[in-house]
Amino acid sequence: MSLSCESYVCDARPDYPLLITAKRYWVPGLASDDPSALTLILTHGTGYHKEQWEPTIEHLYEHLAGQSPVRVRDVWSIDCPNHGEAAVLNEQTLRWGYHIFNWEEYARAVHIFLTGQGRGIDVDFSKRNLIGIGHSMGAVALILCSTFSPKPAFRSFIFAEPMCFPPEPYGLPDKFTTFLTTGAEKRRDIFESREEALLWLKSRAGFKVWDERVLKAFVDHGMRDLPTVDYPDKTSGVTLKCTRAQEAACYRDHTNTGRVRAYNYLATLCAVYPVHVLYGAVDDYIPSQVKDYILTEGTQGKHTSARRVQNSGHLMVQTQPKGLAEAIWAVLEGVPAPVWVLSKL
Repeated sequence: MSLSCESYVCDARPDYPLLITAKRYWVPGLASDDPSALTLILTHGTGYHKEQWEPTIEHLYEHLAGQSPVRVRDVWSIDCPNHGEAAVLNEQTLRWGYHIFNWEEYARAVHIFLTGQGRGIDVDFSKRNLIGIGHSMGAVALILCSTFSPKPAFRSFIFAEPMCFPPEPYGLPDKFTTFLTTGAEKRRDIFESREEALLWLKSRAGFKVWDERVLKAFVDHGMRDLPTVDYPDKTSGVTLKCTRAQEAACYRDHTNTGRVRAYNYLATLCAVYPVHVLYGAVDDYIPSQVKDYILTEGTQGKHTSARRVQNSGHLMVQTQPKGLAEAIWAVLEGVPAPVWVLSKL
């Protein structure tokens, strides 16, 4: 299925210093003008970018092409301001004052975009029926976006592996954040070409399990030509749009107040909106007992549903776009979720 897309840049300067990039997706003939039709708002995880969602979006539209009662007007995917195309536009601004990039910054960008506080967006989202769908850091951004005023016109939320946790011993240890920070700082980030980058990534264990379409999107949209501000002397090859420093900046604060605020607000959000949680059936990044704690104590049992995406761990957008799309579609169609079985650990 062929997606149509249009790129947008939201400029709220001088009130907000960072440019915000997004893409709108639709399939001609399937975009509904019904006033009750949904507008899906997608946010991504740390180190990735808005185009990582494209295979999932394609599978969602395959469901839409069937005899479903669900109507979707369009789908929007928004970059975190230090990721993807936004990172390129903001590279000079990001060089000072963003050694730590709190996840609330992503929330602020999404809020500005959806509430019409910047130039360059010809859509009044206050008149749309918004469904927020966030993965990892992106889920935290959507939770926090709902704490700002004016409130965006969300009808419900779907959070895929949300990275908001209680303090230890029920949450993730600080050493896990250190592991992520160190990994980002040491990540290979220069390649002779996109072709060489794709071959190298395919040879790495962590990337071998990715859906090939997502991996290609990472190379096509997550990389840029050299030279850059960080590498002014490199005159050929490609590097990451989200620099090593900026990815690490998203992990560096062990007590990331964005994650903390999102966890503390989760039960309140669940009491006001339908909130659906998707976890991977493989407990890799988030242990099963932490998932259980979030669904019992974090949401106080007020979430609407919880599902597992089979054959997937934390990176379900990257590894299981079809399974993720099926889980999202089940939520949109109101299919009852299986009973969540608590871990015996």
